[in-house]
Amino acid sequence: MTLTALTRRTFVAAGAATLASGLLVPARAAEIAPTQTMRGGANNYRPGAPIVERIGNGGFWMTGTVRRAGDGAPLPGQRIQVWAHTTEGHERDPESHGATLTDENGEFRLEMPQIVPAFGQAHGHVAYDSDAFKSVFLRPLLPRTSDTQLSAHFVLQPA
Repeated sequence: MTLTALTRRTFVAAGAATLASGLLVPARAAEIAPTQTMRGGANNYRPGAPIVERIGNGGFWMTGTVRRAGDGAPLPGQRIQVWAHTTEGHERDPESHGATLTDENGEFRLEMPQIVPAFGQAHGHVAYDSDAFKSVFLRPLLPRTSDTQLSAHFVLQPA
């Protein structure tokens, strides 16, 4: 009886042989699930915040994408509101809020002042709040307070 040592090379070779033999069925692409609202995401939300070129003096970027649930298609022209506790104001201040629209690729980008910790955490607030899809409120955390960009991604479900 011959024993073959299970090494990385033999494991990879066995996997390739199994795939080549057609024993494994290719996985189907799953539908993309909608994004769920995060706890605390709607704190200090201001309905109808104006669409702006920039919030305050800038220096920090809030970025992200907006896609449709199910097929993941990018959603252009969607209104995204951004607000946070920054070096220039508190997240409850009207001047700390602004909105932008997604581009043809479903991407958004809004410059704002540097986000600073509030309640112990540096975080931003980002919301989709138009009528075509269900509202979603996100509260992403900055990994490091020195970061100058934060991203949030939405997968929206029709209203």
